[in-house]
Amino acid sequence: MSVALKNGPALLDATAPAERRGIARDAVRMLVTSRANGTHTHARFHELPSFLKSGDLLVVNDSATLPAALRAQRSSGETIALHVSTAIDSRIFMVEPRAAVLCGEELQLPHGASAVMIAPVEPDRPRLWYAWMQLPLPMPQYLMQAGTPISYGYVPHAFPLSDYQTIFAAAPGSSEMPSAARPFTLRVTDALRHRGVEIARITLHCGVASFEAPERPASERYAVSAAAAAQIDAARRDGRRVIAVGTTVVRALESAQYEGQTVAAAGWTDLVIDDEHAVTAADGLLTGFHDTAATHQWILRAFLPRDVLLEAYTVAGEAGYYQHEFGDVHLIV
Repeated sequence: MSVALKNGPALLDATAPAERRGIARDAVRMLVTSRANGTHTHARFHELPSFLKSGDLLVVNDSATLPAALRAQRSSGETIALHVSTAIDSRIFMVEPRAAVLCGEELQLPHGASAVMIAPVEPDRPRLWYAWMQLPLPMPQYLMQAGTPISYGYVPHAFPLSDYQTIFAAAPGSSEMPSAARPFTLRVTDALRHRGVEIARITLHCGVASFEAPERPASERYAVSAAAAAQIDAARRDGRRVIAVGTTVVRALESAQYEGQTVAAAGWTDLVIDDEHAVTAADGLLTGFHDTAATHQWILRAFLPRDVLLEAYTVAGEAGYYQHEFGDVHLIV
């Protein structure tokens, strides 16, 4: 399956992780687009250090992916998929039932758990729901026992949770992998260190982002530590570049801006970033290739004019690049 780009060729769907397609995790392709002149260069991800400068600061998301897909049984006996998205508190969660449900409907879950559908998060777009969860364990531990990684139709085979983790994963909480950092390996981080490139870590727990029905991103939990904020502000004061690794990082950093500075912050963000939003916390972006209708594209347009972004996707499509979480990456600097 592939998704056709408007006015350009199709990007291919990555149906499996790079390692299971016969290449190294850090050998996926990388298109490098210059913000200054709009040129595009083909590379492999392990060449990333050669496109960065000593003093550059990469900001990565250290959220770890949970196996957030559950099988749920309706009172009729029908079984549907239920994707756990975001924790509101220990019992109430935003979830995505992968079939139409009713207010008050109770779904039976593995190991004696259950979920009662309270109400849609947005009544006019009832994809995400608030659900009251009765669980035998706290949600992260329960999912480790009962869940599987969320995947969509373009990934026809099941893969272990380890394939959905980045090397920075430390704080469990994402329903879907913060995938821009997936190609990083120790080989690459060692080369970055020798290049003089720094790495800062923030956290944003990714909710579900159904590609079938693109819509405004839902609220997500994030945390920018005092140490990370200090690293970022030091780089900006020194005139060094700050490069966000993933659209999730951009959302977290822009949510932690106060009077022109990045500050320690934690909580919920409902910030929506698009081409009308002036990004102040990052000078560049490393991201995956996304379906052109996805809301991730809105954030990309905050870094590149629409025509340059379209040209980048056309160049990538002509060269046979792969999109989605196991696909190739796009460096915008």
